[in-house]
Amino acid sequence: MLKVEKICVMNMENAIRGARNPMNSWAKMDSYYDENGNFVLGENDLSLARRLAVAGSDHRKYLRQIFVSMDITAPLYWWKEFDTYKVGTVANSTSTMHKIQAKAFERDDFSHDRMSEEALSVLDSVIAFLESEREKFNATKEKEHWHNMIQLLPSSYNQKRTVTLNYEILINIYYARRHHKLGEWHVLCDAIRALPYAEELILIREDKRD
Repeated sequence: MLKVEKICVMNMENAIRGARNPMNSWAKMDSYYDENGNFVLGENDLSLARRLAVAGSDHRKYLRQIFVSMDITAPLYWWKEFDTYKVGTVANSTSTMHKIQAKAFERDDFSHDRMSEEALSVLDSVIAFLESEREKFNATKEKEHWHNMIQLLPSSYNQKRTVTLNYEILINIYYARRHHKLGEWHVLCDAIRALPYAEELILIREDKRD
């Protein structure tokens, strides 16, 4: 299970202006904001942005200045893979260390959409034990119960993080993960495809499997 919410794309105007710095071609800028306050790339700017994007990472430095913020809720086993992308990313997460005892454990706190009935039965048993330890910790504050929760917590436990990336990183993520066997990556790739000008600036490589 993976959920993407509260997507915000920022700084596109400044990034495109910066892309024109090497040739001092600012006079050719034709982008604008529509009546809803959305930034719209004009014909000239979109043509330049597309050419630079397909020319390679040395030429598309402006993509590193188009920032994307989003809330991602995903299991811990997926976050371990996402943490491969360290450069150019920032994330603030909900804290299991501080808040694991704050609410009752429920099945929907865990990614279980592809579990068998047998696996679900095991998960329910783990949840029941975690909940008993949570109640004991809240009643006694004895750290043994807290450690039991932390060390037994399955990697399917869902965590929300507010993540900031940029379009260059999203190119790397999309082409590295769109055919991954973890379905969570497919959900994120769908969200990437829906970003403004993703077709022109992110989905830029030929691939016969697409």
